[in-house]
Amino acid sequence: MADELRLDGKVALVTGAGRGLGRAYAHLLAARGASVVVNDPGAELDGSGRDAGFAAAVVGEIGAAGGSAVANLDTVATEAGAAAMVGQALDTFGGLHIVINNAGIFTPARPFLETSTASFLDVLQVHLMGAVNTARASWAHLVGQGYGRIINVGSHTAYFGHAGRFEYASAKGAVHGFTLSLAMEGRAHGIAVNLLAPGAGTRPVRSWDDQAIFASEAFAPELAAPTAVWLAHDTCDINGQAIGIIAGATSRIVVAETRGYQSRRPTPEAIDAHRAAIVDAGDVGASNLELPAGAVERGIELVGRFNALPT
Repeated sequence: MADELRLDGKVALVTGAGRGLGRAYAHLLAARGASVVVNDPGAELDGSGRDAGFAAAVVGEIGAAGGSAVANLDTVATEAGAAAMVGQALDTFGGLHIVINNAGIFTPARPFLETSTASFLDVLQVHLMGAVNTARASWAHLVGQGYGRIINVGSHTAYFGHAGRFEYASAKGAVHGFTLSLAMEGRAHGIAVNLLAPGAGTRPVRSWDDQAIFASEAFAPELAAPTAVWLAHDTCDINGQAIGIIAGATSRIVVAETRGYQSRRPTPEAIDAHRAAIVDAGDVGASNLELPAGAVERGIELVGRFNALPT
């Protein structure tokens, strides 16, 4: 049996860790030996309101289990908030090694013409700029120590689409581009930057979709936490990758191109004549790839596979 992946001596900052996936990440990080800054201002799904009780409860749970954690109530939506939570990690635990950018706000499903510039900017400010803000606040420290693990939380919606989730899918697509670019710079400094796209029965998912599907035990947030700990560990040498986790299934999400059609003098007619070479991905079964029709469809498929696993 492989040795347990431990995080003793490491300090982790998890944003949005008062409930759901963030809480699950914080608990398993602490159980594996990390000291954890549990960031969560306790906002509603739309970002309004504040409740210090959620972060405090997680800190209490971790402490009762023998772990080490401290609550932080700052917002990732501002540079000052991100700087404060990173500063608290350094002041309280004397270091910072792992950052999981999990915090987010959410909008209801709606037709495109019912969205607005404000609704897009509000979601981008937390999902994208929240990740940018915490990465910027921690970057100099991580570079200085020559080591770090940043995990930006994305979503299958960014790759496969989700009807009515325009703001969320757009923000998570932007997080993917940020992750790839930061990973390129981080490589020379011993910093791995990856994206985790989890599916779980959290508050936003329960408010969005069919309860019968997403209330399944296959969508327990705790099923996503082991993959986050794996990405945070010293021995995980991948960088600049998107890792999907739904219903206990961990996979790499690949953004690729077909070989396509190339010509010195392309014409619309020639391009049309080579449609298959441009569009068809070939035998995906032989390539170990799936081409989901949408994020929800992918989740339903993996729940079916989960339910078929031996107990």
